[in-house]
Amino acid sequence: MPLAPGDDAPAVTAPNQDGDDVSLTFEEPTVVYFYPKDDTPGCTIEANQFQRELETYRDAGVDVYGVSIDDVDSHRSFCESEGLEFDLLADPDAEIADAFAVELRDSGVTTRTTFLLADGEVQAVYEGVDPDGHARDVLMDALEDGLVTLPE
Repeated sequence: MPLAPGDDAPAVTAPNQDGDDVSLTFEEPTVVYFYPKDDTPGCTIEANQFQRELETYRDAGVDVYGVSIDDVDSHRSFCESEGLEFDLLADPDAEIADAFAVELRDSGVTTRTTFLLADGEVQAVYEGVDPDGHARDVLMDALEDGLVTLPE
C-alpha cells in the first residue's frame, strides 16, 4: 500500500532526463506521478496532459515530476519527442517507488500512482489512475482543497 495522506514525504534524489540530480523535500506543493513506461499509449496521454496543464500548475506554485523505472536516455528521448517541459526522474532500481511504497507489477514497472505533496507531507494519493483527464483532476482537487491558489 502506498504512502497515505498525512504521512511524511520522503526526501528523494534522482537524475532527470538531462542527467542532473534533482533533490526533492516536498515543502512546496508538488505532484509526483508514477507511470509504467516511456512511449507507451497511456503514459504518453498522461504526460501530454500534465504538459498541457503545466502553465496552470506553475501559476498555482505546484511543481510536477514524473517517475518511472526508465533510464535517463529513455526519459530524454520521451521528453524530446513529446515536448515535455517538466522533469522525469529516472528510477531504474525502483528506489523512489520503494520510498513511496508504490507497487511494482510482475513486469517490474510501477503501478500508475500519483501523490500530491506539500509542507513535507502527503496531501492526497491517487491509485489506479485513468491517464485521460488525470492531470486536470489533480489540479482541480488541489485548488478546491485550498492547498494552492491561482493568482488573480
